Amino acid sequence: MFEWDEKKRLWTIKERDLDFIDAADIFDGRPVIHIPAHAKGEDRFLSVATIGGKFHTVVWAWRGEFRRIISFRRSRNDEEKAYRKLHS
Repeated sequence: MFEWDEKKRLWTIKERDLDFIDAADIFDGRPVIHIPAHAKGEDRFLSVATIGGKFHTVVWAWRGEFRRIISFRRSRNDEEKAYRKLHS
């Protein structure tokens, strides 16, 4: 199950042409890497996978039973390289 801040979702749609709803695809069993991170006093993860042939990164954290989507964007070069290293 997923949750997010709706204002941030709408901003991401407008500014990045990406929808948090589509970020859930990264967790559908496709090859992915999860990179631990820590921010604002909580454990977070950067999950990198391909969607539609392009690399995307979801920043998220566990909030109870929910994956809280914090950010959804195109992957950075180092994230894409880490993915390719593991899945090539």
